[in-house]
Amino acid sequence: MEMKTVAIVSLSSGTIGEDFAKHELELGKKRLEDFGLTVKFMPHALKGIEYVKNHPEDRASDLLAAMKDPEVDMILCAIGGEDTYRLLPYLFDNRELEKVACNKIFLGFSDSTINHLMLHKIGMKTFYGQSFLADICELDKEMLPYTRKYFEELIKTGTIKEITPSDTWYEERTSFGVEDLGTPHPSHPDEGFHLLQGKSTFSGKILGGCIDSLHDFFNGERFADMPVLCEKYKLFPSKEDWKGRILLLETSEEQMSPEKYERSLCYLKETGIFEVVSGILVGKPMNRVYEKEYNELLIKVIDNPELPIVTNINIGHSLPRCIIPFGVPATVDALAQKITFHN
Repeated sequence: MEMKTVAIVSLSSGTIGEDFAKHELELGKKRLEDFGLTVKFMPHALKGIEYVKNHPEDRASDLLAAMKDPEVDMILCAIGGEDTYRLLPYLFDNRELEKVACNKIFLGFSDSTINHLMLHKIGMKTFYGQSFLADICELDKEMLPYTRKYFEELIKTGTIKEITPSDTWYEERTSFGVEDLGTPHPSHPDEGFHLLQGKSTFSGKILGGCIDSLHDFFNGERFADMPVLCEKYKLFPSKEDWKGRILLLETSEEQMSPEKYERSLCYLKETGIFEVVSGILVGKPMNRVYEKEYNELLIKVIDNPELPIVTNINIGHSLPRCIIPFGVPATVDALAQKITFHN
């Protein structure tokens, strides 16, 4: 299933519509076209930060339109953000999203975790791990090779067969200006997947995402209405739904404090999720900040040495990024250093 047309949606932040991101937008569009793809920016994707923030109904209409468009093979999130939960009423009040559900590729990460859970709710399989601005618009002369490998596999085959670790990790850029075009990231050798505890092989369908977004399901400090809406629309999957799944967790560029990370894990623990999942995959934190502390807290809060936890996965906010299919049977083999998907 080779992709022909990709639709870009701004479901969280409208960054790609700003003048300061124009050089990134043009670079990313050319890269997609060089892959042989037709690029379709949905009607409100380029309206800018303020407009997109103030019009969740238009963000929702862009997603629905991309789903319905017979030409679109793949829906690619422009970037993450913080309030895509506000799309909930426009997608679920009259079963709008359910009515257009189809087997198109949906790819995004970060705040898009919420979109993945929306699509999971209506039975769609999705792909977690990359976005247009963060990956396709990479300012270096090329996309990062490891990132590109998985993106290319997805657009050429419609799926991901296997994930192995990157031998390199990169520090995040501190600036994204025109003057940064063609400049590489500082890079370091990487040491592969790390088995933190439990048995080295386990299986299940993967689901999860950015723990910052999951935190806001249960805590209204950032958005008072988010826990209310998520509860109203039953967005967080039930304990029964998590049974036998593999939970994916990764942290955002905000590099949450260990104290907040512990609270987030405690919220998840209260749902009973750790009692029923078959294992946990943890993305490498950006720039490896708090990596040791996070690992210690996972062991402490989960408090079950039998539950397998594999860390240092190249997913989420640390570069480079693979792509993880959600909703597909997967086998994690930490000793063989691979995750295999049984499509």
